[in-house]
Amino acid sequence: MLSFTGSRLDRADHVRADPERLAGYMNWKARVLALDGLIPALDDSNRLVWGTLADVPEDAELCFLGLDEGKACFAAVPPRGDATPRMANPQLWSLMATLPPDDLALYGGARSLTDWHARHRFCAQCGGDTKLAKGGWQRNCTACEASHFPRTDPVTIMLVEHEGRLMLGRGLGWPEGRFSALAGFVEPGESIEEAVAREVLEEAGVRVRDVTYVASQPWPFPSQLMIGCHSHTDSDELTIDETEMAEVEFFTRAQVQAAMAGDGPFVAPPPHAIAHHLMQWWIEQ
Repeated sequence: MLSFTGSRLDRADHVRADPERLAGYMNWKARVLALDGLIPALDDSNRLVWGTLADVPEDAELCFLGLDEGKACFAAVPPRGDATPRMANPQLWSLMATLPPDDLALYGGARSLTDWHARHRFCAQCGGDTKLAKGGWQRNCTACEASHFPRTDPVTIMLVEHEGRLMLGRGLGWPEGRFSALAGFVEPGESIEEAVAREVLEEAGVRVRDVTYVASQPWPFPSQLMIGCHSHTDSDELTIDETEMAEVEFFTRAQVQAAMAGDGPFVAPPPHAIAHHLMQWWIEQ
């Protein structure tokens, strides 16, 4: 299972869309995710810690995460969002390695949602104050009445194959020897296939064909949807975009297998990254 997938919560849109029904769940049975900013508290079993509505200030903005065995689950919006790259926070890497998969998925959704609210307290249309609505799945402007919705940014992450070898790259600022699949945001007016082709051409200088979808993964830093794809290229003559990439190379199947086993010519992506699963998928084809 991909990290951040498989949440056990029922998102219960029929509840969050009905203010009276949602209010009925805000009782002593309701649970509130214990967060320090956007970092969750863990118990002795490395599971998420939950409190009650009595543990948060009366004026706190609460996001309704969903129902867990009939109990409503909430998370409070923190004072500030988190603009720090995940690589700069070792605590996040530790969390991803220790939280059980279902808790990690739940935390990922809560993190993305509450972080978005912390960043959108003012209207993008008129600059007026916004207030939480629809249980946290919307914000409404108090001045112009515009509605704003939590965003998810699509990112293509793609394997590029040439005659049985796999193209991988090392981004600027990455540790020496660490390679992964190329990736980039889908731009307005693009299909997934067009975004794959453009990003590969921009970063590596080759044209791809036969783009196919493999898998996807929510990535809450802050709110991407990683769309894993596979493609082919008829050329291995690279023109590297040195403003984004430090290295781009082709690796044989044996080299990729060795790297995935921890004994190869490069350091493979960690297991919680979709790139790791894409490379394992490619090996097994």
